[in-house]
Amino acid sequence: MRIWPGDPNPLGAVWDGQGTNFALFSENASGVDLCLFDHPDDEKESHRIPLRERTDLIWHTYLPDVRPGMLYGYRVGGPYEPERGHRFNPNKLLIDPYAKALTGTVAWSDAQYGYTIGHPERDLSFDERDDAGGMPKCVVVDPAFTWEDDSPPRTPWNRTVIYECHVRGMTMLHPSVPDHLRGTFLGLVQDPVLDHLLSLGVTAVELMPVHQFVTERRLVEAGLTNYWGYNSVAYLAPHAGYGSYGQAHVYEFKSMVKAFHRAGIEVFLDVVYNHTGEGNHLGPTLSHRGVDNAAYYRLDPENRRYYLDFSGTGNSLNMLHPRTMQLIMDSLRYWVTEMHVDGFRFDLAPVLARELYEVNRLGTFFDIIQQDPVISQVKLIAEPWDVGPGGYQVGNFPVGWAEWNGRYRDCIRRFWRGDGGQVPELASRLSGSSDLYEAGGRRTYASVNFVTAHDGFTLHDLVSYDRKHNEANAEDNRDGSDENYSRNWGVEGETESQPIRRMRERMKRNFLATLIFSQGVRMLSHGDEIGRTQRGNNNAYCQDNEVTWVDWDLDPADRELLEFTRQCLRIFRSNPVLRRRSFFRGRSMAGDGGAKDLTWVRPDGQEMTDREWGNAENRILGMLIHGHATDEVDERRRPVYGETLLLLLNGGWRSRVFALPRLERPGTWEEMLNTARPGSRFVRKPTVNLTAHSVTLLRYTEPS
Repeated sequence: MRIWPGDPNPLGAVWDGQGTNFALFSENASGVDLCLFDHPDDEKESHRIPLRERTDLIWHTYLPDVRPGMLYGYRVGGPYEPERGHRFNPNKLLIDPYAKALTGTVAWSDAQYGYTIGHPERDLSFDERDDAGGMPKCVVVDPAFTWEDDSPPRTPWNRTVIYECHVRGMTMLHPSVPDHLRGTFLGLVQDPVLDHLLSLGVTAVELMPVHQFVTERRLVEAGLTNYWGYNSVAYLAPHAGYGSYGQAHVYEFKSMVKAFHRAGIEVFLDVVYNHTGEGNHLGPTLSHRGVDNAAYYRLDPENRRYYLDFSGTGNSLNMLHPRTMQLIMDSLRYWVTEMHVDGFRFDLAPVLARELYEVNRLGTFFDIIQQDPVISQVKLIAEPWDVGPGGYQVGNFPVGWAEWNGRYRDCIRRFWRGDGGQVPELASRLSGSSDLYEAGGRRTYASVNFVTAHDGFTLHDLVSYDRKHNEANAEDNRDGSDENYSRNWGVEGETESQPIRRMRERMKRNFLATLIFSQGVRMLSHGDEIGRTQRGNNNAYCQDNEVTWVDWDLDPADRELLEFTRQCLRIFRSNPVLRRRSFFRGRSMAGDGGAKDLTWVRPDGQEMTDREWGNAENRILGMLIHGHATDEVDERRRPVYGETLLLLLNGGWRSRVFALPRLERPGTWEEMLNTARPGSRFVRKPTVNLTAHSVTLLRYTEPS
C-alpha cells in the first residue's frame, strides 16, 4: 500500500476523488497508528500504518489506494498516567472523533476499558487486551449526493411549529410504513408520516439525538438500551442503527432531509456536545479518552485523575481547549453544509458556557457561534439548564438564541393542576415571557413554549398520574423527576370511569389550546396529539419498546384530540395576532380609538386591576388581543391585520359567567373553540358561561 505524507487539514478521513487523507489531533500522544479493516467484526487490522507526519499537533497521512467504504480506526500511544490526566492505551482501537460513519455500536466486554476491570488499583492499572473485535469501525465516506434543487424552507421564527420526535419511535408501530423502513431515517419520511405532520401544520421536526451514540454497558446487561441517544461518541456520524450498513445511512439521512424540505418542513437536531459516552474515570476507552484525554475533557484541577461533571453523566467536554471547540464547530458546520440541517437544539447548553466553573452568558462558545458565517444563520435553541452550580439559565442566553422555556412549562402545568397564585405569571407566559427575554434585546420567539417533551410525562400521562412509575427502568423508581405538577383527576393511571376519562380529555385540550394560543414558538412532543402514553414512566430513556413507541391505533378519543390539535393550529396560522415577533406594550395603539394592543380582562368584562392580580385565589383570566395588534407586513411592507381575539381560561373548580368586553366598534362575538364542548357558535348575549377547567376562544366580527 502506498503511503504519502498527506495534510493536517481537514481533520478526519477525507476522500478527494483519488485517495483518502487521514488527520487526527492529539497534543500529548507519542505515536499514532492508523488501522485498516476488511470487515466490521474483524479482531485484527489488515494494515497498521504508523503516522510519521505531525504538523501543529496533528498526525496525518494520505493513502492513494484507499476508497470510500474502507473501514478504519486508530491506536494512540502515550503516557498512561491517570493522575496527570493521561490515559493512552494503544491496545484499544479508537473511534476517530471526526468519523462520518460507523459500522455499528460497541459489543461490550472488559476489553473496552483502558484499565483492568477488577484490579485492586482500578483505573490506575493498565489493560493489555486488544478490543478491536468488539469495537465499531469508522467508514471512509464519499460525500457526493444528488441534492438537486434542495433549499432550506427558512420558516420565520414566529410561524414555526416544532414537533419533537424520535426517529425510531415515530414509525416502529406505524401500519403504513413498510416493515424494513420502520425505525429508520427513511421511515420517517414515508408519505403517511409526512401527511400526518402536514395535516397538523408542523413546520419543523426536532429529532432526538442522531449522532452516533452508545448504550451504556450497565443497561445492556440489564436488558435495556439507551433509547433516547444522549450518549454521543461521534459528532459527525449519523447513528448507524437508524439506517443501513456502512456509509449508506449517510445517504439515507440526506434523503430524509431532502424529503422533509420538499414538504416544506425544516430539520433540527438535538445535539449533545456537553459530554460523551465514555463516562467518568471508570468508564471505557472508546474515542476521545484514548486520543487525548487531557485535551478533550474537563479534569479536576486538584486531581486530574477525575473529571468535572456538569452534565450528570460522568464527564464534560473541555470547552476551554481550542481543538475541542473546533470539533464542535466543525461538526455543526458539517451538518449544515453537507447534511443540509436547518437548526440545532443544544442539550444542557450551560455546560458549553462554563469557562471556569461559572456559566458565562457571553462565553467563548457563544462569541464564536455569533460570528460564524454558517452556524449563525440557522436556528439555535438552548436547553438552558445543566446539573452544575448556577446551571439554571432560563432567559440568560444571548441574542440570536431561542430557549426551551422551562418556566412556561411549569407555570402552565401548575395553573391547570389548580394551584393558586398562578395568574400573574400565567399572563407573562401567555404573552411571550417578556420578563425573561425583553431586557436582553430578544423577542417573543426567544421562548420555545412547551408543556411536555421527551423528558417527563407525555400529555396523556400528565393528566393520568400523580406520581412517576419508572419501575421498568430497573432503578427502583429512583430516577426521573419527583415534581411533575401533574394530576390524575381521581384515579392513578388508566380507568374505566367515564367522568374521569372525559375530564382528562378536556385537560389535554386545555393544555394544547393554551400552548398553541400563547405568544412564542410552539413545540409539540410526538404523539401527544393522539394520546400517547408511557404508562406513567417519566424517564423512559432506556425503553426501546411499546412504552415509548407511538401507537397509531387510534380510538375515538384519540381521533377527536388529533382533530382538535389540527383546529388549534389552523387558528394559529390564520390569525397574525397569535404570532407576534415583538412584545405587547399594553398601551393604546395610534389610530384605533384608544384601544390597547393587549388587555387583561376579569369576569365582569373590565380590565384587571392590582386587586385581581394580587388575589392568590383567582383562577380565571381573559386575554383580549386587538386585531390591529400585529407586526407582520406583506411584500410591500403594508401591515397585515388579524381578528380581535378573546382567550378565556378557567382553572378553577366552578363555572363562571364571563361578561364580554365592549369594544369601540359594533360587532358580534363568535365562539371559535371551547374545550368543554365541540363546535363553534355566535354569542347572542353579552355574557358567556365559562365552564370550570376549560378554555374558550372568541373572535370579534365587525359588520362589513
